[in-house]
Amino acid sequence: MGVRGVLFPHQAERFGGNAVEALTKTSETSKNWRLTGPIFAAPRKPAGDYMDFGFNQDQELLRDSARAFLEKECPMTLVRRLMNEEEGHAPDLWRQMAALGWLGMTIPEEDGGLGLGFVEMALLLEEMGRVVFPGPFFSTCVCAASLLSGQGTGAAARSLLPGIAAGEVRATIAWLESSGQLGPEAIQAQWRPVAGGIELQGTKVFVPDAIGADWIIVAARAPESAGESGIDLFLVPRGAAGLTLTALKTLDQTRKQAEVRLEGVRVPLSDRVGAEGSGWGQLERLADQARAGLAAESCGGASRILEMSVDYAKVREQFGKPIGSFQAIQHKCADMMVKVESGRSAAWYAAWAIASGSSEAHLASAMAKAYCSDAFREVAGEGIQIHGGIGFTWEHDMHIYFKRAKSSEVAFGDSVWNREAIAQEILPENGRGEF
Repeated sequence: MGVRGVLFPHQAERFGGNAVEALTKTSETSKNWRLTGPIFAAPRKPAGDYMDFGFNQDQELLRDSARAFLEKECPMTLVRRLMNEEEGHAPDLWRQMAALGWLGMTIPEEDGGLGLGFVEMALLLEEMGRVVFPGPFFSTCVCAASLLSGQGTGAAARSLLPGIAAGEVRATIAWLESSGQLGPEAIQAQWRPVAGGIELQGTKVFVPDAIGADWIIVAARAPESAGESGIDLFLVPRGAAGLTLTALKTLDQTRKQAEVRLEGVRVPLSDRVGAEGSGWGQLERLADQARAGLAAESCGGASRILEMSVDYAKVREQFGKPIGSFQAIQHKCADMMVKVESGRSAAWYAAWAIASGSSEAHLASAMAKAYCSDAFREVAGEGIQIHGGIGFTWEHDMHIYFKRAKSSEVAFGDSVWNREAIAQEILPENGRGEF
């Protein structure tokens, strides 16, 4: 990666007056962002690998059409209704998304998808973050599809991809166990060979969208194996003998999670995802994509909170004036904007690094996740403060964004975990971190 920087609007001259008004004007001209902030290294252009800071016409069209579609088809009334349902899934909306090609965004064309890159996926996830999109899109189309379309994936696994792209198949990944840790040593579920296939034994927790999934990709290790070796991924169909699913009550009701208990579940050996012993490498690659995706989604949510807060500050009056005229509120809004725009820069860079196969993809995704998850949570908290008492009520939508921020914060490692991974990655004496 050569050229690095942060996409910031030319806001310096605008903040001389009313900051709230400046924020509004900036949001209206956000498509004209330019490079002005030296957050990373000074700009340089090597021969070959460098980043284009502008989106092409197709990407701009994708973002605009996605925003228009989601604002119309996924209003907060739908989000609230799905929060109260066990699966949290809207079949009609899912079919519309399949018709648009979103479910097969990064699935190869030969497998029924669009064959687009992760930058396009990040753009879509950012727009989904703005509406706190519920349902199994992230678990199916980001996590499961990434694993199933990887190199070396067997025929049985790849055969599910056309169904995912068409909206006929939902899948998820069962990784975490009772420790809640992401490292290889935390995977204690076991597989052992039996006549006609393998048998799975163990318990997985916080499995996203497992209740309605048609297939669950289970991470398990071979008997007497340790560390990264011996870990494999297996496809387990819904309704398999010995499979028990229990819905979990969690803070973020827009993302359904479940406990998955495997008691002598048997599947054919052909349902292994990838080559034998390749499970941990697949999980590492998945984690990078998931972190970058969550970073982009967090930016979308934080951006929407900023807009809501600015709009409220213009109409809420105190002492005969809009509260947006008070410097304290202006400072909050300005700080929120800095976090949103800085986060976007990190998230888009991570998406580009993954899409281009850059050697910095792991580092960039950890940096983006660490910064964006913190920024989303902090922006959500400030948004509640700006809204005052109404921001604490169930009837207002602010608490939904705050809960999504908290759930995204801990998914695939919180900021502390990811900063530790960054330190292990960049310090030569420590060598490469876990991820």
